[in-house]
Amino acid sequence: MQNRRRFIVGAGLGLVAAATPALALATPAVQRNLSALQRVDWRDHFDALGVGVIVSDTASRALHYWGGDGETYRLYPTSVPLSEELTKLGYTEVVRKVAGPTWTPTPSMRERDPSLPKVVPAGPGNPLGTHALYLSWQYYRIHGTHDTRKIGRPSSDGCIGLYNEHIARLYGLVEVGTRVRLI
Repeated sequence: MQNRRRFIVGAGLGLVAAATPALALATPAVQRNLSALQRVDWRDHFDALGVGVIVSDTASRALHYWGGDGETYRLYPTSVPLSEELTKLGYTEVVRKVAGPTWTPTPSMRERDPSLPKVVPAGPGNPLGTHALYLSWQYYRIHGTHDTRKIGRPSSDGCIGLYNEHIARLYGLVEVGTRVRLI
């Protein structure tokens, strides 16, 4: 088991480099940040893969995904919440997947800005981008963004944002029931 783990972790360092073509959309600063990352090991956060697991590292602004097959690994740059008060850390899971999501501002958002629309339909003006993974925590999502300037920066009200192209790929891999940890 120890040799297998050493192989997986060692191979994982190469996976970060292999993930680089998927990061072509990322700004040079985001690419440098991700390439400097040490591979996160899912076993440090979960006891088994199940249908898959996600670790979203808010400090490094990176989302790590491992498929339930034990072979699939993806690494994506993310946006993170604007402040620590908006960052909920811990364990949750994907409870729903939506392509073309509508966006409804949370009550606290509407309190801060009453001029916000009640609902924003799918499309270029939607803050959730093209796809959304709904988490068991109310109002929290892993979603795309049409505003690519947000990736690699603090820019959301608690959600984890990805480039639309990346969330579309992740959406195709993730199953409902995928466990998620925000660290």
